[in-house]
Amino acid sequence: MKIKSPKDFWDGLMFIAFGAFFMIVARNYRMGKATSMGPAYFPTLLAGLLSVLGCILCFKSLAVKGEKVSATSFRPLFFIILSLLVFGYIIKPFGMVVALVFLVFISAYAGHEFVFKEVIILSIGLIIFSVMVFVKGIGLPFAIWPKFLP
Repeated sequence: MKIKSPKDFWDGLMFIAFGAFFMIVARNYRMGKATSMGPAYFPTLLAGLLSVLGCILCFKSLAVKGEKVSATSFRPLFFIILSLLVFGYIIKPFGMVVALVFLVFISAYAGHEFVFKEVIILSIGLIIFSVMVFVKGIGLPFAIWPKFLP
């Protein structure tokens, strides 16, 4: 059999690999039942669905002609990973507001264009949403402002 859609084929293999990895990791936890779910139940279910989707994509790549795999640009990958690392590193000492501003500004450099006004609006929206959901709604103990502020 010949692969007619290399992009779908490699996407499918990636989904299968991620699904298998998370199923293996979830084996170390209690599964439970549908009425009394354990910590492994939901990750195993999602990993299984991801693997099934990967199998569907792999089979589709053998039947339907599709795109070739495009060249990889490492700039977006670098800035997204950097923004997540900076966020994780500074959220405790500087608080959620400052950490989210850094997250949005650094990750905005991953795109093709950087519009300052849009990034500011996105930062404000993400800060309001995150504080309302995670701090006020769920009650997670995140510091909203830097520790050195009164």
